Amino acid sequence: MEVAIGHVTLEVVRGNIAKQEGFEAIVNAANAWLRHGGGVAGAIHRAAGPGLEEECRPLAPIKPGQAVITGGHNLPNPYVIHVLGPVYGVDDKPAQKLADCYKSALRLADEKGLKSVAFPAISTGAFGYPMEEAAEVAFKTILDTIPQLKRVKRVRMVLYRKKDLKIHERVLKRVLGERG
Repeated sequence: MEVAIGHVTLEVVRGNIAKQEGFEAIVNAANAWLRHGGGVAGAIHRAAGPGLEEECRPLAPIKPGQAVITGGHNLPNPYVIHVLGPVYGVDDKPAQKLADCYKSALRLADEKGLKSVAFPAISTGAFGYPMEEAAEVAFKTILDTIPQLKRVKRVRMVLYRKKDLKIHERVLKRVLGERG
């Protein structure tokens, strides 16, 4: 699914976040210490190689909603933007912290002059955020942030599983419909 929002193309695709060729940055759903982990963080660190974790060390720890940027190392992307999403049912104000992840990552990409960013579904794995609720927060935040972006022209949401892709497509259509 692809939709033009002002000067930005928003895409929703099925795929592997660590294999997003043609994107200047991918977003890592990181842990606070920016270390190799499971899920998205594990996939990105495995693909990037040990240099990524080494570059991350002095940047850690990060707080929920915060974004930091590193090189992409062995990834097909020059940069990785790392964000720490909220743990659902544990962190207070999870929707605000999840929204902050998307806002912070997009603003950081824009400040760095990047034209394209690919996101995973932040906090929906081990951090337990319900997929549909997370998709709504993600898309509302992305749509609200797009008018402030000067350099970013492409934003992609990458879903690993087919059922997650279907949820995101449905939620995006609903959010766009609510906005007219």
